[in-house]
Amino acid sequence: MVSIQNTLEEFYIGIKENRWYWLFSIFCRLMLAYAFIVAGFVKIFGERFASGLSTQHPMGAYLEALHHTGSYYSFLGVVQVVAAILLLIPRTVALGSIIYFPIIANICVLSIALRFEGSIVTSPLMVLANLFLLF
Repeated sequence: MVSIQNTLEEFYIGIKENRWYWLFSIFCRLMLAYAFIVAGFVKIFGERFASGLSTQHPMGAYLEALHHTGSYYSFLGVVQVVAAILLLIPRTVALGSIIYFPIIANICVLSIALRFEGSIVTSPLMVLANLFLLF
């Protein structure tokens, strides 16, 4: 058991010293934060997210119903912005990633389940970037 712990610790230290790892983690943090700040402010200001999407599409109907929840819709926006801000602060990246994960995982599942072409590629990539930051 001790050898596994030592191996993982050495691996972690090696990664932390890698400049490319550091640059990629900053890139992930900035891109994830940008995506949630934009989406969060749309919700905070009470505008319909993906307003160009027809309500005849299953994702459009879902987003329309979500928009009509009122304060819950705004709450989601606030949580998205808070998670994004936490990702931008080096000391709070872990907390921001923990808050970010269930939101983006839900978006990913919805995109796949409802066959939403608008985020069928980006949402799984965002989940992977978030998992990268978590690990």
